[in-house]
Amino acid sequence: MKYDSAIRAYTSKRLEEIESADILVGIPCYYNENTISHVVRMVSHGLAKHYRNRRCVIFIADGGSTDDTRDVAKDFEIKPWQEKVVSIYRGPAGKGSAFRSIFEAAKRLKVSACMVVDSDLRSITNDWVKYLLEPILENEYEFVCPVYSRYKYDGTITNNIVYNLTRTLYGLRIRQPIGGDFAFVGELAAHYIEQDVWDTDVARYGIDVWMTTNAISNNFKICQSNLGAKIHDAKDPSESLGSMFQQVVHTLFVLMEQNEAWWKAVKGSRSVPTFGLEKFKEPEAIHVDLDRLVSEYRTGFRQFKGLYKDIFCPECFEALKKCATKAKTKFIMPEKTWVSVLYEIAATFHRWTDNRTKLVNLVTPLYLGRVASFINQTKKMNSSEAEELVEQQAQTFEDNKDYLIRVWDEGVKTHSKQKEVATEF
Repeated sequence: MKYDSAIRAYTSKRLEEIESADILVGIPCYYNENTISHVVRMVSHGLAKHYRNRRCVIFIADGGSTDDTRDVAKDFEIKPWQEKVVSIYRGPAGKGSAFRSIFEAAKRLKVSACMVVDSDLRSITNDWVKYLLEPILENEYEFVCPVYSRYKYDGTITNNIVYNLTRTLYGLRIRQPIGGDFAFVGELAAHYIEQDVWDTDVARYGIDVWMTTNAISNNFKICQSNLGAKIHDAKDPSESLGSMFQQVVHTLFVLMEQNEAWWKAVKGSRSVPTFGLEKFKEPEAIHVDLDRLVSEYRTGFRQFKGLYKDIFCPECFEALKKCATKAKTKFIMPEKTWVSVLYEIAATFHRWTDNRTKLVNLVTPLYLGRVASFINQTKKMNSSEAEELVEQQAQTFEDNKDYLIRVWDEGVKTHSKQKEVATEF
């Protein structure tokens, strides 16, 4: 069912009562009864500490949780001069629909600045409000991405895919394009609302990278802000990130098609201004199951090697085949191989109109193998040292952009072979 608004009637009436505001802080949530009160507390305290002279609204956009998330959010007492709206959004289930309702609220209230933060944060402080909003309210930026001090094995999708592709394709070194905590001007919220994506998969997943890419491709003024450590409900990448990988990669590839003329013209990359904290704080460690990562890679290679051989160039396939024979502690996937995997899958995705989801699923074991490789390469490094390896990998992606354009335009192999493989699924 299509909706012309993500906001329900009772929420709309509440916004009419408020009429207008200077700042809106949106908190998308779903089954977060254990963390939502802390997030609301820090947002309320931060607004009181840094923006007491501005009219502020805290907008909780819930996905229909059947636990006590909304009740906890309603019961928490914010400062008496602040407003709070607790809503259930309309539309397809997913973070994107929650964001749509936040964008609508920002537009209706004609806010100067809007900020969104995840609802499962344990490390948010009241100063995050300043770090995210100050570049907009004081320095005339229009979109603020987060930068976090993350443990070396946290954020593996960002480290191995999203940062590399965003930097290479669009020319900006935005370190956390899918960080989850952003700020933007009211005009950008209104721009997002007008885009025809709310009945697509963006509304289910991929909203973060869509927001960042859209801001870049429409020439909004972008910066990033260092928020310090991000501690949330972190998960072992061997257990939980397969589906997230598929969702994010699918969105990235669709955006590549939509913005093809833009990214093909981009040469090199440049840094963006960074605000917020100046010191790096070593974050708490998370556990990863190396055995499981390598096992998933081997199983996937064994299951799909015939398709891998048809999809990838011979050099890439042979490198992947060699990886499947390595012991877990010696498992290293070369950077160039991983670059070839992503570029050749992107090119194949571009050529196929059918079975695209299955194509992206094929890459999940290879991604898990790349994570295992990163773990082995960085096991004696702290997170700052591991960050240097992430930067080195990003530069390798950038250095090989010509190869991406070539296989995107010409195909990895013959067109007839690609079509033959596509129909085999």
